[in-house]
Amino acid sequence: MLESKAIAKYIRTSPYKSRRVLKQIQGRQYKEARIMLELMPYKACKIIIKVLDSALSNIEQKSDRNIDREKVKIIEAYANKGPVLKRFQPRAQGRAFPIRKPTCHINIKLEV
Repeated sequence: MLESKAIAKYIRTSPYKSRRVLKQIQGRQYKEARIMLELMPYKACKIIIKVLDSALSNIEQKSDRNIDREKVKIIEAYANKGPVLKRFQPRAQGRAFPIRKPTCHINIKLEV
């Protein structure tokens, strides 16, 4: 069994929104997951496709022979919480309203 993983760090999207998409592709074959991601309307899908392709190229570099993409399976796909960017929005009467801009780290692990 050949394994590889790819990580995208400090992605400017909420980990909750990313997890919603990653739960859909976990345990699926590479091609099936790729098609699902292309058809989903979420912003996180574009980033997840890049991470998925990176993990696939990592597994192709590890092996000497060509990899059959039909047999590649996603064994792990999760999003951890990253640091939160804190900003302030000016409001009426001199008040300030805090804005939290979450980030996340996306991890995908493949297996042949």
